[in-house]
Amino acid sequence: MIFFRRNTPRWIIFSIDTGICFVSISLAYLLRFNFRIPYNVYSTLYFVIPFVVSVRALSFIISRTYAGIVRYTGTKDAERIFIVILAGTLFFIIADFINYFFINGTFIIPHSIIVIDFLATVFAMTALRLLVKTLFLEFNNPKLRKTNVIIYGTDQFALTTKQTLDQDVETNYNVVAFMEDTGQKVRKKLDGVTIHDTQELEMILRKLKVEHLIISKGDVNSVKKNEIIEISLDYNVKVLSVPPVKDWINGELSFNQIKQVRIEDLLEREPIILDKNKIRHDVLNQVVLVTGAAGSIGSEMVKQLKRFNPKKIILFDQAESPLYDLELELTENHNFTNFEVVVGDITNEERVSNVFETFQPGLVYHAAAYKHVPMMENNPTEAVRANVLGTKIIADFSTKYRVKKFVMVSTDKAVNPTNIMGASKRLAEIYIQSLNKISKTNFITTRFGNVLGSNGSVIPRFRKQIENGGPLTVTHPEVTRYFMTIPEACQLVLEACAMGKGGEIFIFDMGHSVKIVDLAKKMIKLSGLTLGKDIQLNFTGLRPGEKLYEELLNDKENTLPTYHSQIMIARVFGNEYSFVTNNIDRLIRMVGIQDNFQLVKLMKEIVPEFKSKNSIYEQLDLL
Repeated sequence: MIFFRRNTPRWIIFSIDTGICFVSISLAYLLRFNFRIPYNVYSTLYFVIPFVVSVRALSFIISRTYAGIVRYTGTKDAERIFIVILAGTLFFIIADFINYFFINGTFIIPHSIIVIDFLATVFAMTALRLLVKTLFLEFNNPKLRKTNVIIYGTDQFALTTKQTLDQDVETNYNVVAFMEDTGQKVRKKLDGVTIHDTQELEMILRKLKVEHLIISKGDVNSVKKNEIIEISLDYNVKVLSVPPVKDWINGELSFNQIKQVRIEDLLEREPIILDKNKIRHDVLNQVVLVTGAAGSIGSEMVKQLKRFNPKKIILFDQAESPLYDLELELTENHNFTNFEVVVGDITNEERVSNVFETFQPGLVYHAAAYKHVPMMENNPTEAVRANVLGTKIIADFSTKYRVKKFVMVSTDKAVNPTNIMGASKRLAEIYIQSLNKISKTNFITTRFGNVLGSNGSVIPRFRKQIENGGPLTVTHPEVTRYFMTIPEACQLVLEACAMGKGGEIFIFDMGHSVKIVDLAKKMIKLSGLTLGKDIQLNFTGLRPGEKLYEELLNDKENTLPTYHSQIMIARVFGNEYSFVTNNIDRLIRMVGIQDNFQLVKLMKEIVPEFKSKNSIYEQLDLL
C-alpha cells in the first residue's frame, strides 16, 4: 500500500536498476552458451560482470534515470532509458575493439552477449516501470469508479492527452474511444483504445455512458468541431479542449490545462489569412498611437501590432487601472517593452496636442469610444462628447501632424441607427470621411458587429449569471446579433488599414446572425446544466435604443469586393467638409447646453436615417 502512495526513494530505484543490469548480463551469458558456460569464459565473469554493472551504474548517475517518478512513466522516460543503455552498450563495443587491436588481441565481452544484454536491460527496466505504473493506476483507479471519456483526435497530442488522463489520480478517467474524421486510422488501436469514425459518435454516446469529450486536435475544421460539440451537448456530454502546445508548461501537458470548451469556440470560424507583408509595410518602424488602448479591442490591437515591429506603440486611455494591467501583461507575458503608457482623455485638446507633439505618430488606431447602448441612450451629451468630439480632436491632430493613416473602429449600430450610441458613431464616420477629402492623412473606417468577450458583451454577462445560479436574462426571444472574436476583429482591422487608400468604410464578413436566446441555451449546456431544472431563462424586454436585428449596410449603400474575401468596401454618399464641419460644430456646442432633446433632434437632422426605437426620443421622429 505504502509503495503506491508515496514516491519511492531514489536510492531504491537506483539499486533496482543496478540489480537489473546484473541479472541481464548474467542472463546474456547463460542464453549465449545455452546455460552451459565454458570454463575459460566463466573465469572472465569475475571481471566482466562488475565492469558492466559499474559502467551501467555510472551512466545512471550521470543521466539520473532513477530520478523520475516510476508510477508516472511515459514515453520520454522510456526514450531516456533506451538512450542511456545504448550509450553504455556502445562504450562496451569500443572497449572491446580497443582491447582487441591495441592490448591483447581478445574481446572482453563477446558481441552477441553485448546485444543480448542491451535488449534484456532495456526491456527489463522499461517493463518494470510500466508494471509499477499499471499496478498503481489499477490500485488507485478501479474500473468501477472511472469516468468514460472520448478523445477527438489521433495524433501525438491525443496520445499525450490520454496519458495525462491516465496519470490523474484525483478523477478516474477511462478513455473508451478515439475519434477521427478520415478512414485511414479507423478500426485501428491507439494505446490499446479503438479509433472510431466521427460519424459513429452518436452511436457510441447512446451505447456508453460518456461524461466528457476532449478535443485534442489542433487543425480541426471549425464546422466539424461545432458539429462534434453540438452532438455531445445533445447527450449532456461535457466538452473539453486541450490548449496549443505553446501553452503547455515546460513543454508538457498537465491535467489542469485541459479546459472546458467556451461559447467563443463554438462561434469561431476558419482562421483569417492576413497579408502580413502589407501590414508589416504599414507598421514597420512606425510610431503607432492606439486610443482606447486599455479596452478589449484596443488592447488586442496592441498585441496584434507588436508582431510587426513598430518603432513604438503609444497606449492612450483614461482608464488608469486597465492601462496598468495591460502594461504588466505586455512586459511579463509578452516580453514586449517598446511602448509608452499615456493616461489621458481624447476630448482634452491640450493633452491630445501634447501626445501628437511629443511622439509624432505615423499611424493612429482610434478605438476609444462609449459603446453601451442603454447607457448612452440616457446620456446623449456624453455620447456626443466622447464619440463625436473625441474623434474630431484625434482626427484633426492627425491631419495637423501629417499622420499617414487614421483607422477608426466603428460599429454595425451606425447603420440605420436606432440609438444614440449608433448615431454618434455614424456622425464620427461622416466627419472623418469628409475630412479625408481635404487632408493628406488617409482616413479609414472599419465597421463590425458585436465582439465576443469584450467589455459589456452578452457573453461575460451570461457567464456571470450562470456562476451565480441564474437566471439568464435575454431581452427578447427574437433578438439576433452578429458576433466576431476579438482577435478576428483586430486582424481584419489591420488588414483593412493595409489595403485602405482613404475615405473607405470597410465592413467585415460577420457570418450569420445568432439568436441571443440560442446563445444562452448553448452556454447553459456547455456548463453542464439543464435549462428549466438547474437554471432558468427570463425575458426582460428590449432596452432603450435596442432593436431586434443589426445591419452592416445602410439601405442606400452597396459594397465592392476586395482581395480579401472577408472584407468589403461600403459605397456611401460623402458630404463636403465645410458642410459637415458646420453641423458637427453646432452639435458639439450643444453639449455644453445639456439639453438632451435638442441635442438628439439635431443628431437626427444630420443623420436622417436615425430613427429611435424603444426610446423616449421616438417622439422626435413624429415631428
